[in-house]
Amino acid sequence: MAGYATQFLERYKSGSPQEGFQYPQYDDSDWEKARARKKVDYVLVEQPSKMLVFEDIEPELAWDEGGVTADFGSIYVGYLYAEATGAAGEKIEILSGQELAEDGDVRWQLRCNCNYKEEWILSGGEDVLNQFDYKSFRYVRLNIPQGCTVKNICLKARHYPFELKAVPAYDDKELDAIWNLCVHSMKYGVQEVILDCMDREKGNYLGDGCYTALNHYVLTGDASMLKKLLDDSLRSSFINQGLMTCAACSFMQEIAEYPLMVYHMLLRYYEFSGDVDYLSGHYQELCNILDFYKENYALENGLLCHLDKWCVVEWPQNYRDGYAADIQEGKVCTDLHSVINAHYIGALKCMNKIAELTGHGKYCDEKPVMDAFFEVFYDREKKLFQDKADCDHISLVSNVFPFMYGIYPEAETEEKILELVEEKGFTTVMLFGAYPILEGLRRTGRKDVMYRYLKDEGAWKRMLKEGATTTFEGWGKDTKWNTSLFHLTLTYATLFMV
Repeated sequence: MAGYATQFLERYKSGSPQEGFQYPQYDDSDWEKARARKKVDYVLVEQPSKMLVFEDIEPELAWDEGGVTADFGSIYVGYLYAEATGAAGEKIEILSGQELAEDGDVRWQLRCNCNYKEEWILSGGEDVLNQFDYKSFRYVRLNIPQGCTVKNICLKARHYPFELKAVPAYDDKELDAIWNLCVHSMKYGVQEVILDCMDREKGNYLGDGCYTALNHYVLTGDASMLKKLLDDSLRSSFINQGLMTCAACSFMQEIAEYPLMVYHMLLRYYEFSGDVDYLSGHYQELCNILDFYKENYALENGLLCHLDKWCVVEWPQNYRDGYAADIQEGKVCTDLHSVINAHYIGALKCMNKIAELTGHGKYCDEKPVMDAFFEVFYDREKKLFQDKADCDHISLVSNVFPFMYGIYPEAETEEKILELVEEKGFTTVMLFGAYPILEGLRRTGRKDVMYRYLKDEGAWKRMLKEGATTTFEGWGKDTKWNTSLFHLTLTYATLFMV
């Protein structure tokens, strides 16, 4: 298997009896007939999204005595296609990668811990490679035995239909390069669902997906992926009313912030679309999630604590700026800490706006919870928020979410948070911490600062300097121990450029 048990590597044997089984003319008369299963553990719903589209990507080829190296110009998601002839039983080695190693060879041992090393066994006739599962790659090395020939090499890229309808709201070549990187990544990265990465996890993660799905809608005007993400996630409530981390799969994980991020995404979607009917259709389900958090985790003062869901805060952990709370995955978080409560208050504020838009009464009075938040976490001398109760440590990540949601006890707090961002540096946070900074700047009309951070040398421009053709899972290749070089979360830069 490739890395994280999300894909099987293949030893493709041309001429096997099963070859061509997908075609109507295949003779399956000796197969056992299918029968309807009477007891199933799933529910079918009508697919709300479109079918994928496929493109043939032609490579630049470099031949040598041992075979050929193909460069497809960018990382794509899809399948290698090739035709070959050779003696029966001869094996062509297939090495696929997202980048080249220092010696110029294809780096098939990916940074994200997927090892793309496979075999193609020839039949002795004219063979066509037709692998089953997709990979995320740019380069392929075919080690070809003497006497064998290979031709018509291409990459069959697969992606969700994409028609760009947004335009950038500036004239800036530096931002153009970032725009093009994110748009290209969005076009070729989204599959049947919003995935975080297309190699290691292939996961339909709700938290990452909130940013990516909103971005996909803004760029295309097509809300199908956004609605599918939320609808599929809401269907997981039969397992846990606080929802599961990954939608429409069997992966049992719960991350505390992810359902709370939905409320901001929906309000931003409404601001772009005016689609109040979608908010109305899910109103009660949105209430149910917040009711669950209150009933299971709220203290007498209304703040959340003792969460049996993982509080991720920021990822990876080396970008948490020394966050003081014990948020180890797999154990109940007994610390009363700030980030989850900032998300919670933000969700309450957004829910009240959703209630107003949909003609309902106010969902709740968030002021008592906000006052408790200030009482527990606010350092009135420094005018910043501390990480957890009875602790004077102040991290950047504790302050970016109050900035995003506008949770301040006094006007000076906003300036103090901005000073902290300047002091620490925009790129000392990453996947989840950078978005709230940009969103807070957008919300408060500070577009000059927002554009400056978008052009930070250590952010998207760093990806480009490191040769990115698609957005990384981090500001650079070495910012994580298992960095995917095609990851969709950080495409959200274009949300702040339209």
